Amino acid sequence: MAWNEPGGNKPKDPWGGGGDQGPPDLDEALRNLKAKINNVFGNNKGGKTGGGGSNSGGGSPWPILVIALVIVAIGYGLVGFFQVDQRERAVVLRFGKFDRIVEPGLNWRAPILEQYEKVDVGQNRRYEITEEMLTKDTNIVSVTLQVQYQVLDPRPFLLKVAQPEEILQHATSSALRHVVGSSSMDDVLKDNREAIRVQVRERLDDYLNRYDTGLVLRQVVLDKTEAPDAVRDAFDDVSKAKEDEDRFKKEAEAYSNAVIPQARGEAQRVEEEALAYKQQVIDEAKGDASRFTDLLAEYSKAPEVTRERLYLETMTQVFSNTSKVMVDVNKGDSLIYLPLDKLMKNSDGKAKAPNPGSSASSTTSSAGADDGGSGRSGGRSLYNNRNQELR
Repeated sequence: MAWNEPGGNKPKDPWGGGGDQGPPDLDEALRNLKAKINNVFGNNKGGKTGGGGSNSGGGSPWPILVIALVIVAIGYGLVGFFQVDQRERAVVLRFGKFDRIVEPGLNWRAPILEQYEKVDVGQNRRYEITEEMLTKDTNIVSVTLQVQYQVLDPRPFLLKVAQPEEILQHATSSALRHVVGSSSMDDVLKDNREAIRVQVRERLDDYLNRYDTGLVLRQVVLDKTEAPDAVRDAFDDVSKAKEDEDRFKKEAEAYSNAVIPQARGEAQRVEEEALAYKQQVIDEAKGDASRFTDLLAEYSKAPEVTRERLYLETMTQVFSNTSKVMVDVNKGDSLIYLPLDKLMKNSDGKAKAPNPGSSASSTTSSAGADDGGSGRSGGRSLYNNRNQELR
């Protein structure tokens, strides 16, 4: 008979086990667990279990308490961890009082006892303000200013002042009104825009340092300056007129720069010509004086001959400059007219067709002595004067 066949009173377990091997009772296991819990919390007053059971053994509650405390401590420690990003800083408060500033990374704080608040210190924040203001020359201008800033110190930003960014906006408005109110309209619109921007930034830096807001300025940009809408057309006309004025001034300066050097050069040329003429007159005067001295020496040697030569040379020059000569006859009633122009034309025609003997005769006549002959006029003489000297 096999070991697992029915029948018989002996156990059929092949591993040698004996007795009843039925499944455990689930209800009994639950009752035992409940009894143990009641013993731990002191709720087992009767000392007996339900269902007619015997007294349950009371175990020590300390292991469970220790386990519970460990679980609570682990949960408390895990809850205290928090992450701070690279661009952030965290301010930790202990019982509401400043304790420390933590850097980026994984940090821990004591829950319930400590609180923390993160501040983004890497963000480049900005805002824009547009206001109409009165200048010192009682004109209204519209100014648009852009301010860029960052959080430098998280502690005063969170703890020392309330609404630090709103304080910055009010300070910007105050600084801008002070600077614009001390400037003229032309300075604000076009002439000194950069100077106004620098003054506004300096005054705003002073305000932020005085209020200790934890903010720092990165850039102040004077974006737009213009006249109000109601009078913008009139301001545009004035601006165009000023631009025309500047253009006319520049054109006049260019014309002046072109004319003045030319006039100076012309004046220099006239001055140099005058000096040259002066030197020429002086030299001619000295030559005439020297020539007169030489002539005086010759005149003292032979007065009659010198006087006759002077007369003949003078008359030659006079007649050479005129084409008509009137000759008065001594004790006569008529005048003799000499058409020298016609005579000169005839002489020119004859000169164009010379005969062979004329060259010899002219050579002979020109080779005569200094005291006579027609060849005397072509030679060099002390009595030969220019026309302007004999007139």
